[in-house]
Amino acid sequence: MKNGIWTVLGVIGAVVVAWLLVDVVFSLVWLLAKLLVVALVAVVVFVLLRNALGGSRDD
Repeated sequence: MKNGIWTVLGVIGAVVVAWLLVDVVFSLVWLLAKLLVVALVAVVVFVLLRNALGGSRDD
């Protein structure tokens, strides 16, 4: 009977640890995705502003 209890507790512990790890991994992936989108939007806005304000002037 003791082995059954330890098995159940081990499974519950494994599920809790896996849940936390997946949560951390998804948070990091979401953060990286947001940073990528922000970088792309910043490049587009920079190019649009540079073109709207006269672009690069070659002397």
